[in-house]
Amino acid sequence: MNHLIVHQKPETKFDHLIVAFAGWPDAGESATSTVKYMVRQLEATKFAEIDPEEFYDFSQERPRSYRTRDGRRRVRWPANEFYTWRAPRPVTEETAKGALFFIGVEPNLKWRTFSETIANLALDLGVKTVVHLGALLDAVPHTRQVKLTGSSTQPLLQEALQSSNIGTSNYQGPTGISTAVMDMCTRKGMSYASLWGHTSHYLQAAPNYRVCYTLAEHISRVLKLPVNLKELRSAAENFDREVVQAIEKDEQLASYVRKLEDRYDESVVDSPMPEPADVVLELEQFLRAEQRRNMGGAG
Repeated sequence: MNHLIVHQKPETKFDHLIVAFAGWPDAGESATSTVKYMVRQLEATKFAEIDPEEFYDFSQERPRSYRTRDGRRRVRWPANEFYTWRAPRPVTEETAKGALFFIGVEPNLKWRTFSETIANLALDLGVKTVVHLGALLDAVPHTRQVKLTGSSTQPLLQEALQSSNIGTSNYQGPTGISTAVMDMCTRKGMSYASLWGHTSHYLQAAPNYRVCYTLAEHISRVLKLPVNLKELRSAAENFDREVVQAIEKDEQLASYVRKLEDRYDESVVDSPMPEPADVVLELEQFLRAEQRRNMGGAG
């Protein structure tokens, strides 16, 4: 069964497909918001989508209902959409000729079929490297430069990541759809790159524009995409101000952030960061204390 719906197939070939998935690999909606911003700024055009019917448990990933301007009720299903952008002529060496973008939702079912659908389209359109943008929660303070990790099977991209002091994550364990897509793309002979922004785990606001801006700035520079980042930079600055104001009003959270800063700064000089299990336990303890405090205030 063909799960791909193509509205208008591009007539040219592309070197890169940039992908982001909502859900587990999108802490603070940072990755999907980054790609959406790039699509909007470049005025990229939607040309294909994946039919969601076979890939979602709709009791888990629920469709959304909405009303149109004329009062009719409609259903919005989980969207997995492909976009195309071509650089205006004349194309210079300082700008990419074009790129493909994909914004999707991590599926519940048939990951291998889903991944192969993406990989086959990329292969058909001449893509040489698939670039995944992701975001994860981490024990990092918001007062420090956004931490990035990433790697690539493409030597030039790997060199670009290393030159930007972007290290490779040593994570092993349960994984997301991005790894399944990576595996399928490499099996079909394409290179793969992944760039992850680390989001402060105590910040619940989404999108996290601070992480969005960092991801967009790096990937635009590496792939030579002429994305105007002014609007996103302004949103990141506003986000920072709002976070500072919120933490200043909460001494317990401010104390936690100071402790995290000390621990993070020590890690920069090669002292070990805490084990993930310890971080989760500490965060759970903090949230329980916060909940008790809020309940006490409500009484």
